[in-house]
Amino acid sequence: MSEENKTDDQKKDTELENSGSVHLWSDELALKKSQKKIKHLKRALVIVVIAGVLLGWLGGSLVPMSFLNSFRSRLNAAFGLSSDDKIAEVLKIMENDWYFGSSIDNLDERLKDQALTAITSNSEDTHTEYMSAEETSSFAQSINRNYVGIGVGYIQNGDTNMIEEVFKDSPAEKAGVKAGDIIHAIDGTVIDGMSSSDIKDLIQGDEGTKVSITFIREGQYMTLEITRAAVSATAFGKKLDDGTIYLRLAQFGEGTVKEVKGYLKDLAVDESDKMILDLRNNGGGYLDSVAAVASLFLPSGETVMSEQYASGPDQTIRTSGGQLTNIHQIVILVNGDTASAAEVMTLALKQQRDDVTIVGTTTYGKGTVQVTRTFSDGSAIKYTTAKWVSPDGTWVNGVGITPDETVRLHDALYNAYAGMEDDESYSFDSVADAVKDMQLCLDYLGYAPDRQDGYFSEASKEALSRFESDHALTADGVLNKTAYEALISAVRMDWGTTSNHDTQLKKAQEILHDGK
Repeated sequence: MSEENKTDDQKKDTELENSGSVHLWSDELALKKSQKKIKHLKRALVIVVIAGVLLGWLGGSLVPMSFLNSFRSRLNAAFGLSSDDKIAEVLKIMENDWYFGSSIDNLDERLKDQALTAITSNSEDTHTEYMSAEETSSFAQSINRNYVGIGVGYIQNGDTNMIEEVFKDSPAEKAGVKAGDIIHAIDGTVIDGMSSSDIKDLIQGDEGTKVSITFIREGQYMTLEITRAAVSATAFGKKLDDGTIYLRLAQFGEGTVKEVKGYLKDLAVDESDKMILDLRNNGGGYLDSVAAVASLFLPSGETVMSEQYASGPDQTIRTSGGQLTNIHQIVILVNGDTASAAEVMTLALKQQRDDVTIVGTTTYGKGTVQVTRTFSDGSAIKYTTAKWVSPDGTWVNGVGITPDETVRLHDALYNAYAGMEDDESYSFDSVADAVKDMQLCLDYLGYAPDRQDGYFSEASKEALSRFESDHALTADGVLNKTAYEALISAVRMDWGTTSNHDTQLKKAQEILHDGK
């Protein structure tokens, strides 16, 4: 286009392009001034640092460190932060410039653990998480339920610590400890008034070491020397009074199938045995452990579950053989804390046997699969890789399993007890949460208060007075901390030592006896 054919605007554009000066807007001028300021600050910092090094080398720095620190802080504040690696930038600031950082031990490790925890925390998947080395170890122990000790479960009621369970092939069983024995002293230390954690610390110890425990059995003192050993306590089995096999699985750990085989070898001896499989409060565990245990109750090659991945082919987990063919009827007990691998087990048996009944309350509903990968320092990331579905394709996630027979336990066993202060008390005509707790316990224990709504009625006073009299307390019908704790302790002792209030277990026995 010739010069004479250009419009006036085009000529102006050409002139601007060819001229040495360009018009800048006010915000552009401010940015340019800021950039010049930063450039000068950088140059000044270099000069100060060089001068400080030289002067310090020659005979001691003439520039106080506080001045340098203050200058560095001002200079850092003047610079923007790179968005290329925000995590690294934030870590550098927290490690070098954070005021409180100098007073925290192992700051770098702590900051990185916090960052990794945040990265793996999300509302879509509460089961993915980063675990420190200590947390990883605790997680594995919680699933395998392994420790070095004597192999008993006990229940604490005030100053009484009574053996509830003696695990099979444990040091305690070999030494002759029995359910019902009361622990009196450990290595000469009387344990009355001790917390359960303090008692555990006395009993547990290094493998191969000995512990001397004095028990009370039928009013007689007896002292046994027991050699501590590694104990795995994921399973417990016994025969009920009616001859039914009772098998409780607390977790699906690495040694669970071995424990189960040990119990069933002794218990499943008849050709038409019936079994109650108690999976209440079983939060899950390892899927290969579930498959191994399920193989004891299903024919070889049966589907235990299928894993479905976001990408890639599904994977079907199947039984490997070894079915015990003399168990012909099973009732599975479940509740709201039956989850994950325990739900896998429940549906695998229910959907592939025609003699399984589920009793209890709706299960937790965890239908995802996690993998744990460990770092060289012992920490780990546990993350979801797939969802699992039952043999017929059911996905329980967020829904759970509805039992064939829904049976609740007494409300006292579900209650979250509020507790009482030392100077707190309630009497007739008062209203409080603690009074409601009292009424629930009294009703559970058979003292029949007329209500359970927290109003302290005359009938509630009379029921409390009877309980206090029966338990060597001041029978004044006043609820104080002592009476409150005695009520809760009595409920726990009854639940732990008898099956009188286990309505779910009773229903299971009814079903097995009726042949349903």
